Amino acid sequence: MMQTTATPADAAQAQGGHAAHGNALIKPSYDERLTNEDLAPLRKQTWGTYNIFAFWMSDVHSVGGYITAGSLFALGLTSWQVLVSLLVGIVIVQYFCNLVAKPSQVTGTPYPVICRASFGVLGANIPAIIRGLIAVAWYGIQTYLASSAFLVLALHFFPALAPYADVRLHGFAGLSTLGWAAFMVLWVLQALVFWTGMETIRKFIDWAGPAVYVVMIALAIWLVNKAGWENVNFTLSFVKYTGWEAVPVMLSAIALVVSYFSGPMLNFGDFSRYAKDFKSVKRGNFWGLPVNFLGFSLLTVITTSATLPVFGKLITDPVETVSHIDSTFAMLLGAFTFMTATIGINIVANFVSPAFDFSNVSPKHISWRTGGMIAAVASIFITPWNLYNNPQVIHYTLDVLGAFIGPLFGILIADYYLVRRQHVQVDDLYTLNPRGRYWYRNGFNPAAVATMIPAAIIPILCVVVPAWQAAANYSWFIGMGIALVLYRQLAPRMMAGHLGRRAASQA
Repeated sequence: MMQTTATPADAAQAQGGHAAHGNALIKPSYDERLTNEDLAPLRKQTWGTYNIFAFWMSDVHSVGGYITAGSLFALGLTSWQVLVSLLVGIVIVQYFCNLVAKPSQVTGTPYPVICRASFGVLGANIPAIIRGLIAVAWYGIQTYLASSAFLVLALHFFPALAPYADVRLHGFAGLSTLGWAAFMVLWVLQALVFWTGMETIRKFIDWAGPAVYVVMIALAIWLVNKAGWENVNFTLSFVKYTGWEAVPVMLSAIALVVSYFSGPMLNFGDFSRYAKDFKSVKRGNFWGLPVNFLGFSLLTVITTSATLPVFGKLITDPVETVSHIDSTFAMLLGAFTFMTATIGINIVANFVSPAFDFSNVSPKHISWRTGGMIAAVASIFITPWNLYNNPQVIHYTLDVLGAFIGPLFGILIADYYLVRRQHVQVDDLYTLNPRGRYWYRNGFNPAAVATMIPAAIIPILCVVVPAWQAAANYSWFIGMGIALVLYRQLAPRMMAGHLGRRAASQA
């Protein structure tokens, strides 16, 4: 299929009327209400295969990723069934990431800007705000989880601080004084990395992911040496399902993998825009997703399985595993590594995303850095420890917000590949002129809005209605599928009317 979208490189060659602002190309015709240096097309795209690979390592190598990977081996399936489910799920993620990466890589624009093509130049704030709110919640939760490693270290070296770790004795808003200190230390560290800019973030994730691998391998070797290889089991629970009974459980495992990656998958364009070519993105996705996730999952199950004979109980939390090691150096190294891992995933999945998203709401007044700090400050006020410690609240809050991710993904893919045939007019993404291609009706695309309503309501019902709980695991697929089909049907009609109005206004 012919690719007709103008690239940033094309714009750089043309240079006519362009002004270079750092690494951004801004035309005089670009409306300041839609443009700033962070949202404008890139002048240079420099990321290669390894940078994309490292991005996914940072995303996978976290406490949440460790627990998720381990949980797949505790579903009552045989080890080969888990591996098949894992591979199918991550290959689906890889395929969808390739799809969502291309429009941003080709145009050099972040996720909320490319959404202007499907939702309208003003309507794009709908997906931007939804994705931003999800990222804020997860940012707070991941920071809280990382702070627990810091808490373990503090209590190990300073046992006298134990009373300050008791929320009943010394606490505020549901968190102990020591917990607050640990949370704010991690909060500040992440903010410092983010504030220095994308180049520092790239360098950070380039070494953070591999560093976790080194420690994970060392931890696995130490535990296996203590336990004995014969005591390592790749099935973390009794096998409950055989034959055809295993198929529904395997499908749920596949859906779990896809759902886990649905957030960073949706806004992957925020990072693929920096890639120097699409081949680098595809190669990075191959090594960072199927290969990396399989390797990390195997290390996880080996490590988790070995905790039973070594410590007398099955431990699925890597921070708790490290806390049981009777070596000060090992504990320091392990805790530092998992804090680094969580900082990595938090920055790539939950800091950069809302930075672009909130900046898109008012580019003239909110820069990328300001957008990120809005998200960081908001993550404190939602008291994520209370969310995390109340499974019912976190279930409804995040699952209801997450029900929008599938429809947003479906609309973006349907618009770029099925409706526009991979053609986007970049200049029109930055204009409020009613004659612009993406003005639609007052800046909103009625087709996208009309698609979002049923495509989001049905997945939400799957989450909140007990009778529909069986379909809850597949809410992402349901929302994405409905949006894909519905938008494909509605968009051409709406666009035909819009083109007619444009022609009339130009006559």
